[in-house]
Amino acid sequence: MRAVVQVSKASSVSVEGQQVGAIEQGLVVLLGVKKGDTEQDAEYMMEKIINLRIFEDEEGKMNRSLLDIGGELLMVSQFTLYGDARKGRRPSFTDAEDPGRASSLFDYSVEYAKKKNIKVATGLFGAHMQVHIANDGPCTILLDSERLF
Repeated sequence: MRAVVQVSKASSVSVEGQQVGAIEQGLVVLLGVKKGDTEQDAEYMMEKIINLRIFEDEEGKMNRSLLDIGGELLMVSQFTLYGDARKGRRPSFTDAEDPGRASSLFDYSVEYAKKKNIKVATGLFGAHMQVHIANDGPCTILLDSERLF
């Protein structure tokens, strides 16, 4: 799995002009699922995401996690995180998991976060979405369950 994690003051996602998910302070997570990913990958990613110490403490240092601040999550599926543009000009998405399996692992990730008492909003899996992110900082972190970066 891959994730783009952004600290956000407030963010939302809409489909066909209708808002389907929104959060106040917290994290926006764009999550891609790779062929062969498992629930173990999802658990690793969610533990990493909710425990990342990327929110400022009283001294202005990145020292607090989503759990520490009682923040919210906006999770959006994004198969394009597995786009490979090394050859030619059109990305290949052959590493992205098929939609059925990817949807199941995405849902598993959402439920994992909810079991940690985190308020989670989502986009609509497979839909064309408009994501509005008020990236705070800005702070953007890249994660990969294979620990490639």
